[in-house]
Amino acid sequence: MTTHAPQAAQAVTLPTTLDEAVAALTAVPAAVPVAGGTDLMAAVNSGQLRPAALVGLGRISEIRGWQYQDGHALLGAGLTHARMGRPDFAALIPALAAAARAAGPPQIRNAGTLGGNIASAAPTGDALPVLAALEATLIIAGPGGARREIPVSHLLAAVEMLRAGELIGYVRVPLLHAPQVFLKATGRTGPGRAVASVALVLDPARRGVRCAVGAIAPMPLRPLDAEQWVARLIDWDNGRTIVPEALTAFGEYVAAACIPDPVPESDGTVPQLPPAVLHLRRTVAALARRALGRALS
Repeated sequence: MTTHAPQAAQAVTLPTTLDEAVAALTAVPAAVPVAGGTDLMAAVNSGQLRPAALVGLGRISEIRGWQYQDGHALLGAGLTHARMGRPDFAALIPALAAAARAAGPPQIRNAGTLGGNIASAAPTGDALPVLAALEATLIIAGPGGARREIPVSHLLAAVEMLRAGELIGYVRVPLLHAPQVFLKATGRTGPGRAVASVALVLDPARRGVRCAVGAIAPMPLRPLDAEQWVARLIDWDNGRTIVPEALTAFGEYVAAACIPDPVPESDGTVPQLPPAVLHLRRTVAALARRALGRALS
């Protein structure tokens, strides 16, 4: 609870379709879209944000489910973490379901949405490394019924941004029908914000491994060289086996790629990483090693 009453929004619009929501945002450029409000209302209560108007997305049924489309799952941006954590969704995209179940306490999982996790782009967003590893794309709804598609990594890296009046409508995720793992480390027991997280998916059709590390940088990091290296060591034709030493080496490879050693000084000496950073590197290495081991097992 807050000790002060936040300034009330001047207008609240409750559209029932995605295009109506876009039209409302276009009509009032200062309006802010809100779905679960887990991040937005925290900013309002802390005084960091005073929206002039709100466009509520909770009544748009078309973005609260999913459908199959050409070997992909088309996920509505309004899917809650609680819905994605259920067994039927876990059978579809296991890593995203695991991330949804780890998103926080029940209050957060019941309200927070997939689209909100992407739009807020918090480094600790649990869904983000999974979407990066899956190489998901976003379907953006714009004025006049326009639709455009961009890689989720482009939005998170600010290579492409949402334009005026646009909303994230859907997330297109390839269905790999292969093992997927999401692991995260927190600073305390039970649900909490990630100190580091790792999403790992196997792509048997391409004999590939995809890995993304979250929470340690402003956006998920893809250690591409480590992915390609370990994929060549997996015996894809005989039960996807790998020697145990390669698992350890993969973890170290991922950690070093994401948290590199400092640049040498002019005299050739190499500064030491601070103890906290070394601990974080060890954490990433352990998560990556365990994730690959579980996926292959």
